Amino acid sequence: MYLVCGEALFDVFLDSEEDPGTLRLDARAGGSPFNVAIGIARLGGLSGLLTGISTDLLGSRLVKVLERESVSTRYLVRSGRRTTLSLVALDEAGHPDYVFYGLGSADCSVVKDELPTIGAEVTGFHFGSYSLVVEPVADAFTTVAAAAGGRFVSVDPNVRPTVEPDLDIWRTRVSEYATYADLIKISAEDLEFLYPNAKPETTAVDWLDAGVHAVVVTDGHNDVRAWTKSGLESRVRPPVSKVVDTVGAGDSFQSALLARLARDDDPKTAVTSLDAERLDDLLNYALQAASITCSRRGADLPRGNEIVDRLG
Repeated sequence: MYLVCGEALFDVFLDSEEDPGTLRLDARAGGSPFNVAIGIARLGGLSGLLTGISTDLLGSRLVKVLERESVSTRYLVRSGRRTTLSLVALDEAGHPDYVFYGLGSADCSVVKDELPTIGAEVTGFHFGSYSLVVEPVADAFTTVAAAAGGRFVSVDPNVRPTVEPDLDIWRTRVSEYATYADLIKISAEDLEFLYPNAKPETTAVDWLDAGVHAVVVTDGHNDVRAWTKSGLESRVRPPVSKVVDTVGAGDSFQSALLARLARDDDPKTAVTSLDAERLDDLLNYALQAASITCSRRGADLPRGNEIVDRLG
């Protein structure tokens, strides 16, 4: 089972066409790690979520969503703190812009002493987004990563400058996680935020030298690139499809990577033994997942049969 560590919240979508004096609430359960946990489960994998969840009305709804999606709730840390809200506005191309409200909420406030004991059923961890940098949960989660004990670790920085504008804090955390991680997936946009003007292959080599086994860089409608510690390099073109919006596209890609890695092997074994054919298969599978999500509104991640239908 993958244990996904990170935030859980509600995305509130703003209608740019409505009267500016009114505000209709179109809220969807979300948060990048929350989405990834659901995405893995929808693709037939086993997943659980480690996060702080409020006992308030919104928190209870988040728990119900996880239960409905067959995501383990064993590792939730419940508290009376409020639930984070994220306001989402889409530009003309369907790209989202996020503003977060409620930092200091349940998902950000987990401390080391509240961390549950990790069971033997957990074979891999995934970390990402603002839970990497917002204290005290960031410190708690680095403790989890450091204690992975040889189990698989995946990271997607998913940089959110509106939450933590100090990019040096992001760089420090990402560098630390690179010493724990087996897989780092990152967007070209996030790479540019963190390391302006650096070539993706240069950063990839730095992370591989730190101990990472595979680095994957996504770039919207441009080619996905990947490098492995064994010396493989791959470039795969995304499928052409209609884009409604790109909300959840990265989460779909990430969850598909993880689900595909664990299809036949322990994910640690799978990522360390990738050959060229399996690497390309992994990237193609994840690209199809992201493409399906982009074809519909919001972070509506695909089921396995939808990807199989696309791949033929």
